Amino acid sequence: MVKKILILTLVVFAVLPLGSFTGSPKEKRQKPVLRTVIIDAGHGGSDPGAKGDNSFEKDICLDIVLKLGKKLEAEFPDIKFLYTRTSDTYPTVRTRAEFANRNNGDLFISIHVNAAPKIRHSTPSGWRNQTYYKGKGKNRKKYVRRVRNYKVWYTDNPMNGTETYIWAADRADSKSEAITDRIPEEINDSTEFVPDINDPEFKAKSLLWSKRFFDKSLILASMVEEEFSKDGRPSRGVKQRNWRGIWVLQATFMPSILVETGFITHKDEEDYLTSDKGQNEVSDVVVNALRRYRALTEGKPSSTETSSDKEKPSTTGTSSSPNKENRIVKSPAVLPSQKKK
Repeated sequence: MVKKILILTLVVFAVLPLGSFTGSPKEKRQKPVLRTVIIDAGHGGSDPGAKGDNSFEKDICLDIVLKLGKKLEAEFPDIKFLYTRTSDTYPTVRTRAEFANRNNGDLFISIHVNAAPKIRHSTPSGWRNQTYYKGKGKNRKKYVRRVRNYKVWYTDNPMNGTETYIWAADRADSKSEAITDRIPEEINDSTEFVPDINDPEFKAKSLLWSKRFFDKSLILASMVEEEFSKDGRPSRGVKQRNWRGIWVLQATFMPSILVETGFITHKDEEDYLTSDKGQNEVSDVVVNALRRYRALTEGKPSSTETSSDKEKPSTTGTSSSPNKENRIVKSPAVLPSQKKK
């Protein structure tokens, strides 16, 4: 009897290793990383965004997103693509983030257009008399002095190119007190949601970001900028930021990027971004980058993947660094507030 039990035990242990290597195909199949992707057209409605000579940022963002959505749905029919807006409406930044989180997004891609202020010039142009006073009451006296006149004029800023932002979660604590003081005046408006940097929820989200989402966000952002470079566009690289205007990246519980597709204040780029050709090329860049990202994160082969694609990109901090299908696609999902009444 003991001999039979011993033989049976040996057989069981001999079979167990085989079972671990001969599981069913379903057990070995990798779970998809991308099931739901949120596409966000920046600004909209009462918030026009940056202004060019002949266009507004909100309109360019929407045009690109609508073209991008059709191509993504055709390229990746197994992925659900949801849109924060598909018309000239303005979902608040908080609303966009809540929409992405509520729908369990696996990725958040926000499309924007950049802007740079005009450059101020001045040159002396003669003299003039300036009246001024000193003293108070009966002792107040009037004086006249000669001062320079200056001729002032402005020229367009030559800044151009693309850049892709990710949330600077790794610096949320060390720079938390300085963030608010460094917010530029031109983006200090009421349309942006600014969380309390000392709020425990904010700190928890930042920690979650740094541990779970930072690397994947950096990988996708780097791939987007690489694709822009391949397409002949000047790339300003991947950048981290944690000011107002980009909080939506921190508030979304998923890898998130914000793509600045070019400068609306640069005449050539404005013409390019308002053209069908430019908008189609920008959308192709995002499609190609997402194809590479999916191949890397899910281990699926990609026809566009190169050996360099497999290397993990390095963080560039805040400094600058340097296919179409015509299949019919389903109507995009939208925020509840955008449904026809």
